Amino acid sequence: MMLLVLLPWFSLSCEKGNYASESEVRLEFSADTVAFDTLFTTLGSTTRYVKVYNRSGKDVLIGSITLAGGSGSRFRLNVDGDTSMVARNVEILAGDSIFIFIQANLRADTTHAPFIVEDAVVFSNGQRLPVSAWGRNAVFHRLKPTDTTWYSVIDCANWDHSRPHVIIGAAAVLDGNTLTLTPGDELYFANDAMLVFDTNARILANGTDAQPILFTSLRHDGWYSFLPGQWQCLWFTGGSTGNIIDHAVVENGTGGLRAYPGSSFSVSNTVIRNMSDCALIGQGGAISASNLLIYDCLGSLAVLQGGTYSFSHCTFADYWTYSSRQQESVLLANYLADRNGNILAADLQALFSDCIIWGSRQTEMLIASDGEHLDSVSLTRCWVKGIDADDPLFIDPADDNYRLQDASPAAGKGYQFPD
Repeated sequence: MMLLVLLPWFSLSCEKGNYASESEVRLEFSADTVAFDTLFTTLGSTTRYVKVYNRSGKDVLIGSITLAGGSGSRFRLNVDGDTSMVARNVEILAGDSIFIFIQANLRADTTHAPFIVEDAVVFSNGQRLPVSAWGRNAVFHRLKPTDTTWYSVIDCANWDHSRPHVIIGAAAVLDGNTLTLTPGDELYFANDAMLVFDTNARILANGTDAQPILFTSLRHDGWYSFLPGQWQCLWFTGGSTGNIIDHAVVENGTGGLRAYPGSSFSVSNTVIRNMSDCALIGQGGAISASNLLIYDCLGSLAVLQGGTYSFSHCTFADYWTYSSRQQESVLLANYLADRNGNILAADLQALFSDCIIWGSRQTEMLIASDGEHLDSVSLTRCWVKGIDADDPLFIDPADDNYRLQDASPAAGKGYQFPD
């Protein structure tokens, strides 16, 4: 009877530890290298992962998995839940796999140009998996623990044009200040971040064809490079006038550019794309736009509570696919209901010349009025879905090419920049 009890135990004890030699098994990886897109120093990365396969017919026990850079590495590992610097005795059964998760955190230095940080995941069987990350130093705008406001303050006089700027939370250009941006300047916005222009504050952003000014999301890895809604907007409060944005790209946000009562801005030779709300919002403000391309947004233009607007050689192309779009691409209204249900209304003047307004809905322009205030909407040499029946024949909207085909019935209208 004692023998019957001992035999199963003896059999199991013999099988335990019956692993192939490490040198016998060649591990395979789901990627040849783990590469991180450009990261800003001091900000941690997203987590990347790689699967490690044991495709042999034998179990294997890997003595250690670590980083070649040791404790000084700018990368960190999580090997199947083990977050220690060195994961030891990692079992991979025959035909099975494990996950290795990797993060990066790069140190700040004085380098202005992008740089690369390299390391490798090292396995005790002699195999290595390269790891790399492109890094950039940046100027960060965020609240300090001693701040008593809800925003950080932009120091316009000492703006550094040699490095990208990262805005975390709300940042403000205060009354009487001008933020001057030059060709190639880059502003990156963290989740829900915004740039606010106070009364008598303004922006003068003059890029070039070769070096447009960039307003974009902080994250650009994978699908985040074109994901809408990652930051808020450029917010022009009442009294912020004389704002100029020329030769720029504004992308991946919520509301793009917003003009509130008593504010004004002009935007030209610019692309606005991937907005989860309207690319341009005018609430009783004044907007002047020329040679403007807006696409892949929930809406292109929303005018509320009247105001004065002028658009020349602009293309509004709404083929939004992230949700069901219920609103026309261009909404022009002289009124707005506030939170208490009160109607706020003002005269509306909107001029469109040589513009294309098109998209996936049957009609792409809506004019709404309270019937009491003056509405003046003029369309000159424009191509508007719901008024014009024929497709303007963009070359390839799926590939973000909104130039017109040679046979386009709308030839000579819409966005013409760059050549």
